[in-house]
Amino acid sequence: MTGRATGIGGFFFRTKDPTALGAWYLKHFGIAISDGMPWQTEAGMTVFAPFKADSDYFPARSQFMINLRVEGIDEIIKGLEAVGTNVKRLPDEQYGIFAHCEDPEGNPIEIWQPLDV
Repeated sequence: MTGRATGIGGFFFRTKDPTALGAWYLKHFGIAISDGMPWQTEAGMTVFAPFKADSDYFPARSQFMINLRVEGIDEIIKGLEAVGTNVKRLPDEQYGIFAHCEDPEGNPIEIWQPLDV
């Protein structure tokens, strides 16, 4: 092998209202979504993991779930719940704190705060 991937370069998905959904991601996760202005992520672990087709870890109706590495997970959860987003806090694991929710268009999101944050 002569080359390798060095990270995720982007995540592209269809939406009914890119402006509204972009504002939602900015408000709750600080992700600035705009043409020509990439979101500068911080270095850290990224898991690239195919799941079995019958996995129940995220909704079967979706082919993907994005995992967002975060700081201040409790504040993020409170902010999401304050606007009516259903958030399921998962049991803490050796890798950190996890929660699941969906964006306003039903795309599944896993929120992950690693232990070192």
